[in-house]
Amino acid sequence: MRKKGLFSKMVATYTIIIAISFSILATVLSLWFENYYFGQKRNELMAKAKLIGTSAIQYMYGDISTFEINKQLELIGDYLNVDIWLSDKYGYIYAVSNNKYRNIEGKQILADDLGKLRQKKIVEKRGTYENIFSQPVHTLEIPITYRDNFKGTIIMHMSLEGIDEALKSVYRIIWISAVLAIIISSIVIYYFSQRIIIKPLSKINTVAEKISKGEVDKRVHIKSNDEIGELANSFNSMANSLEKVDKNRRLFISNVSHEIRSPITSIKGFIGGILDGIIPAEKQTNYLSIAYEEIQRLTRLVNDLLDLSAIESGRFTMKVQQLNLNEIMRLVVIKFETKIRNKNLKVDVCFEKEEDYVIADRDRLIQIITNILDNAIKYVNDGGKINISTKTKGKKSYVTIFNSGPAIEEEDLKHVWDRFYKADKARSSKISTGLGLSIVRSLLTQLGEDIWVENRDKGVAFTFTLTRS
Repeated sequence: MRKKGLFSKMVATYTIIIAISFSILATVLSLWFENYYFGQKRNELMAKAKLIGTSAIQYMYGDISTFEINKQLELIGDYLNVDIWLSDKYGYIYAVSNNKYRNIEGKQILADDLGKLRQKKIVEKRGTYENIFSQPVHTLEIPITYRDNFKGTIIMHMSLEGIDEALKSVYRIIWISAVLAIIISSIVIYYFSQRIIIKPLSKINTVAEKISKGEVDKRVHIKSNDEIGELANSFNSMANSLEKVDKNRRLFISNVSHEIRSPITSIKGFIGGILDGIIPAEKQTNYLSIAYEEIQRLTRLVNDLLDLSAIESGRFTMKVQQLNLNEIMRLVVIKFETKIRNKNLKVDVCFEKEEDYVIADRDRLIQIITNILDNAIKYVNDGGKINISTKTKGKKSYVTIFNSGPAIEEEDLKHVWDRFYKADKARSSKISTGLGLSIVRSLLTQLGEDIWVENRDKGVAFTFTLTRS
């Protein structure tokens, strides 16, 4: 229904615009042609009026007879299809071209127009002319002058009935052409609207409906170098993003399910074995300790998932304040003292400045440093080294945490920030949730900072930035 509504609105709009345009054009052409027709006719009458005026002067001075002047008027009147009268300077008719109007000879009929005619002005009228004609006529009253003196008037009457028939024929042609142009334009609009707009939009709509039903692999195939083509490309880009999001969502659900199922299975097995008496009493404490570690791992996973969800949904607020970066670093290192001793690690902490104040959220900065340092301790070999250093450059402080563990493969470097991604799954399946680094990057992004990882000589270094106060 929406497609038909759009199409009908477009066709109706364009048709109305074209109809109005052609109607205006037809009206202008009609008026122009009418004026042009009367102008041509008027010019023709004016040309003959010069000849008639010369004959009228000759008649006044006795050079030609009444018969000759009437015969000349008759010939010209028949040729032009007009009625021609001649009047003297007082408005009295003394010659006519049509015997039908002999009864007006000797009558004065120009009393009202003599003032204008004496000023050598041409008078033009339309109507029945003093109720002499039964049908409307177009009348020209042309003054006759001789030696700059007003001598009389040539009166020409054109029947509007014949002119109207000629004009009606022209009007008919103009308006029929306009109607045909509107019809043809509507057909062309219909065709091109269907091909250029409606069908491509219909394709996009069909694919959109399929994507909404879960078929995220569908795409629109439209080759066009206009806005419709740009819309199709944008739609396909959006579909690619949706497919990627859907793929990540499925992978995320699969990973979460796996990460949760693994500790739950272990806990269920150990507790079930204890309750069933399969596990001897002397080994129950050991298995309960393992179950407790699995519960702690499950707790960490749930907390990380809640943090990540809050960050990505925008519900994660930060209390940004001025902090002493060096003090925070010391606190975090002290927190890992037990793990450092257990792996017999050598930790070297080097601060460029005695005090380095930065802008950050205290708890989240501790979480960022904790996650990165925890990751370094997990992957460094026993007896290895961890170097923690800071340096300043402009308005930024750079924090680098290096561990002498094995280098990260180039392929794995692209995915270290992905959720649940673990380069060495055999080593990290029990000690890592796979969310720590993803949370770190999300927190730093929210602070407007950056982080990157690189393989260095005999180790791996994580570096992130903080804005100095």
